Amino acid sequence: MSESMKKTAGWRNNKWVRAAIPALLLHCSIGTVYCWSLFSQEVADYIGFSKGAIEWAFSFAIFFLGMSAAFLGNMVEKNIHKSSLISTICFTLGMALTGFFIYYGGQHKGSVLALVGIYVSYGFIMGIGLGTGYLSPVKTLMLWFKDHKGLATGLAVAGFGAAKAIASPIMTAMLNGLGEGGIWKMFVILSGVYFVMMLIGSLLLKKPDDWYEPQGKGEKPSIIRVLKTKPISDYIGIWFMFYINITCGLALISQEKMIFKCIGFAASVGVLSTISAIFNAGGRIGFSSWADKMKDRNTIYKMIFILSGGLTGLAILTQGILKGSDNIVLAILVLVMVYMVNAGYGGGFSNVPTLLSDHYGMGSISAIHGITLSAWAFAGLSGNQAAAFIVKHFGKEETITYIEKGIEHTATVNPTGYHNVLIFTLVLYVLAMLACMLLVKPAKK
Repeated sequence: MSESMKKTAGWRNNKWVRAAIPALLLHCSIGTVYCWSLFSQEVADYIGFSKGAIEWAFSFAIFFLGMSAAFLGNMVEKNIHKSSLISTICFTLGMALTGFFIYYGGQHKGSVLALVGIYVSYGFIMGIGLGTGYLSPVKTLMLWFKDHKGLATGLAVAGFGAAKAIASPIMTAMLNGLGEGGIWKMFVILSGVYFVMMLIGSLLLKKPDDWYEPQGKGEKPSIIRVLKTKPISDYIGIWFMFYINITCGLALISQEKMIFKCIGFAASVGVLSTISAIFNAGGRIGFSSWADKMKDRNTIYKMIFILSGGLTGLAILTQGILKGSDNIVLAILVLVMVYMVNAGYGGGFSNVPTLLSDHYGMGSISAIHGITLSAWAFAGLSGNQAAAFIVKHFGKEETITYIEKGIEHTATVNPTGYHNVLIFTLVLYVLAMLACMLLVKPAKK
């Protein structure tokens, strides 16, 4: 074999080129779904609806992410190229159509068609792209990085978490630079950029040559049979603690900007939110890599719930949100709590596929992981909405003033409401810890 042929063969069988880079291209694209909160108010103003009505687009996107992963997991199992191509088409088509319906809404203020179009485009069509795109590279990564599965999945899922930190300044610059109608133009332009990125990732993605995928009749057992190899309480516990961790994370993350303003950091919200995204991505890599060194990977969930719940409880006892604006120590404590919850939220995602593979093996891991992501679907509805309900119906709104870039601004906050959100999440963390300890038994890696 000539030297050039050897180099080509090496390139074609390189785990970074065939697994890690494609995973990052896919996840860094679809992860921008989390940028919705950056421009949801602008979308609402542009098409003539309330911000509350617009926020449902994001909730639908997360719901259909989880449900499409649950129902299409078997397809991902059989053909990662087909699933990643479907993800590419659905995600970018949904983004382009979202831009179109925002444009239409701008021409026809208050149009129900525009609002429903955004729900279908951003929520349903993009949601299918999110679910299939999220699943497609995960099993491939674990096959290439057999001895460091946690690190591998952590890197990919970190791309999903870091996407917001990467895309936020780009989107902000586009919104400011594209002039009138910049909000819909941004969606159309980015749909083209992400199509190229995801298509390259789809073409590069490849399972190792030495992996035999059982697909013939009688060779691959049904998911039910695979789950029955362990007590069903194991799977129920994994699903339940995954659901709670996401619900708690979304409940806090959905309110974090207002919490930052409430404790005296109104002028630094942008920077602090970017740091949150970094902790989210770092938790995905850090906790999953840490779990690689543990005999029982479930131990990492115990650590996540102890740290997240403990700091949440401390913030409640010290009334950090209520008194943080007058006490810098309490304000910093609240910041640490928010960042820990972000890190634990991310770590929960990256450890699920590897924990499932420890319990049920690699043969049907994409399908089982897909079903488990249904927890994300339901948490996407319950987390944000529960927090919004608590803030709306409990406590009292206050108006604060702050200086940003030499200009005085005002903001409406509800300290008691945010404090009650912490109480809600603490109760859930306790329940998750009980499920982690009592239901999920140790599994050999």
